Amino acid sequence: LENLGNDKPTMENYPGDTRFGAMSSGHPRISSSPSNTVSDLNQQVWILRGQSLVAVPQNNNVTPVTIAVLPCKYPESLEQGKGIPIYLGIQNPDKCLFCEEVDGQPALQLKEENILDLYNNPEPVKPFLFYHTQTGTTSTFESVAFPGSFIASSKNGQPIFLTSEQGKYHNINFNLVLGP
Repeated sequence: LENLGNDKPTMENYPGDTRFGAMSSGHPRISSSPSNTVSDLNQQVWILRGQSLVAVPQNNNVTPVTIAVLPCKYPESLEQGKGIPIYLGIQNPDKCLFCEEVDGQPALQLKEENILDLYNNPEPVKPFLFYHTQTGTTSTFESVAFPGSFIASSKNGQPIFLTSEQGKYHNINFNLVLGP
């Protein structure tokens, strides 16, 4: 993502959470660190395969996607107490995660979209927003557009998807690592 002003983009904190936030200039901090990754509790990381994010075992031969995270500028217009509303994107190519209904079911998709455009939109773009909740070192990402549906992973080599079946067969707990 682009560098805003003369500041080196970093992803330190966002309103409501001491780890993410906007710079004093009002521009969001975006990390360009390749160490921004997501892994599940089975040590599977997210990679881009075609047009899908796929979970594969972490090892030296795997290059996970670089994650970009920005807060929603208008969290007060969304349901309170569910977590911090964030936009989730990947870098190179710049795409964002979004949720839409496919065959009557909520589905997780990737769409070519600049995360800064979403951030700067005059109102929340709900299909692209997720409630981020952190418990200890693990994070969950609940769809704002489809409450009760969480980003999930399952078996090795399978796409990341949305599920409403927490903890049954799918993993909804992730380690979100934001590098320096």
